[in-house]
Amino acid sequence: MALVGRRDGRNFGYGRQLSYAGPQALADMFAGGHYGTVKAHSDRWLAFVKWCRSEQGPAINDARRIDREVLVDYAAYLRDLVKRGDLAVSTVQNRLSSVNRTMAALRGDKYVRLPSPSKTLGMQRTGVRHMAPQGQDREQVKQIVDTLCSHHQLRAAAIVLLARAIGMRLREAILADLPRLTREAEDLGKINIQDGTKGGRSGASAPRWITVDERIRDALEFAEQVSPTGSHNLIAPNENYLSVLQGFVHSARDILHSQNLKGFHELRAAYACERYEQITQHRAPNNGGKCCQLNQRLDYEARRQISYELGHARIDVVAAYIGGQV
Repeated sequence: MALVGRRDGRNFGYGRQLSYAGPQALADMFAGGHYGTVKAHSDRWLAFVKWCRSEQGPAINDARRIDREVLVDYAAYLRDLVKRGDLAVSTVQNRLSSVNRTMAALRGDKYVRLPSPSKTLGMQRTGVRHMAPQGQDREQVKQIVDTLCSHHQLRAAAIVLLARAIGMRLREAILADLPRLTREAEDLGKINIQDGTKGGRSGASAPRWITVDERIRDALEFAEQVSPTGSHNLIAPNENYLSVLQGFVHSARDILHSQNLKGFHELRAAYACERYEQITQHRAPNNGGKCCQLNQRLDYEARRQISYELGHARIDVVAAYIGGQV
């Protein structure tokens, strides 16, 4: 959407309501694409707007009146919520980062922002998983798949199988080039995860090869069977990625919750824990394993390999899936 009025108008030309202006500016910044990113930033911006209108806030409904002092006050408010245990540090840092991004979208510059949300808060996110992920039990996964199929959610069932067997992200499972992966599995005994990857990590510059086993073959075979006619992935020719998220993926989440699975991402963590045990012959740290104490080199090598298979550039990120080095 183009600017409603002049750039120096109320909310920098994006309308009269602060709640409306932020998402519109973000949509313009991302040129109508990156729906998930825009949605995440918009949701966090609306939390900021709610604070602005609250008794604790500055009673502002025009982004032109937001200065760095307002942002510092908002950070202090969020810091108190963390200390009370109402919000996680990671949630608060994400909220502040989204306010920074939205203000830049509204203003067209970066003059009003918090340079470092973590330093402003004086708190560091740990990013370490302490609880064992759901979905490690293969029988539970089979029950989830059966339940999805009984509700005619065949493509959601395929995502579950791909995420658990290969550690794919939701986007990767939806956009996976299934005929290519099947050919690679048959010809090479390994597959290269390239479609829907995060942060531009695709192509020959960022190979991500996974050795194929029977579970991977079965997951690929099932996904190809339920792939819509005329498609090479899980998106029908008359659909797009956004409509898939808003359609069967959204409705499938209630079924996952009913089967004690928080979401598709839990299956990625379950994959990581399984791979750690396969590599080290020890349970993952968040499953009570002690390999990191017994053999630090082996623990490091397992984390390096899992980081590669999950498509991460940093080894330390793996702690969010399998637990820390304790």
